[in-house]
Amino acid sequence: MSEHHPSGTPAATPAGAQATEAADRDVVGGRDVARRDRLARLGFGRNLGLVIALALLCIVGVVTAGERFLSIDNIMTILRFAAVIGVLSVGMTFVITGGGIDLSIGSVMGLATVWATTVATQTLATNTHWLVMVFAALAVGTVAGLVNGVLIAYGKVVAFIATLAMMVAARGLAEIIANKRTQIVTVKPFLDFFRADLLGVPVLVWIFAVVAAAGWVLLNRTTFGRRTIAVGGNPEAARLAGIKVQRHTMYLYALAGLTAGIGAVMMLARTTAGSSTNGQLYELDAIAAVVVGGTLLVGGRGTIVGTVFGVLIFSTLTNVFTQNDLSISAQSVAKGAIIVAAVLLQQRFAAGSRST
Repeated sequence: MSEHHPSGTPAATPAGAQATEAADRDVVGGRDVARRDRLARLGFGRNLGLVIALALLCIVGVVTAGERFLSIDNIMTILRFAAVIGVLSVGMTFVITGGGIDLSIGSVMGLATVWATTVATQTLATNTHWLVMVFAALAVGTVAGLVNGVLIAYGKVVAFIATLAMMVAARGLAEIIANKRTQIVTVKPFLDFFRADLLGVPVLVWIFAVVAAAGWVLLNRTTFGRRTIAVGGNPEAARLAGIKVQRHTMYLYALAGLTAGIGAVMMLARTTAGSSTNGQLYELDAIAAVVVGGTLLVGGRGTIVGTVFGVLIFSTLTNVFTQNDLSISAQSVAKGAIIVAAVLLQQRFAAGSRST
């Protein structure tokens, strides 16, 4: 005799309950798979759009500048210009994906170039090894990033305010250390290494490629990357899932500071001088490249591949304007239009992902 609920409906048998649960899992799993497929298509479409935009800029460059644009020297100029901003943008991608913002990354880079070219640092590098200058730049950048991270994660200071304060303070400290003078790099082995070519490609471009590849692996293939996306998407849910949100946030800003230090080393190689003016407005260029690349400003989704394309788009745009002797003002207008278009597309993609 079968059991009956008080309502008179038959009670579910264990087999029936298991079947119902399995069906529910299938439905939920199907939805998850569909959502992932949808997001994958959106990501592919976004990257395809970036490729098309870059291709169109190259076509414009060929039409307007001809062989000058297609020359190997000009292509290397574009890549060399993109390298420094590109490294900074990789660090910025992690910060923005984690739901933050870093306005100090350019000033921190300038401070690192000054610290690495002081008389004391260069004398020590001359007497020992040029790597001393590299370590100095990386240490300054990482420490500045850690200060940002501690203020934001544990001091509960809004990221915009904390990094704005660091932007002003780092630039001021750089001016004090350098006495508002340009400090020339005198360690020749340092310049010989970083200004050399490897397989016909500048070392600076190789550094950008290595940093971008490492960033892609870190964001897409490690627990650190998954935690970054979780923290940026919903900090409270991430905390309930066992992620130490404050500590992870601190690490994100330290990582951004580290990329600023790497960018400082590259800037020293490119300009052969440390100056408090190095890196001015680079934070805005990095943010623009990250946004155009498809990383959500509100956090929760980031793409290193998109960031690389964003950097290349702006670098190529600058080169096209330079080749055609167009004004910086017109270039700024074009950049602004691209950023607005990218944000509008972001809103569309975000709406599409929420509807799935």
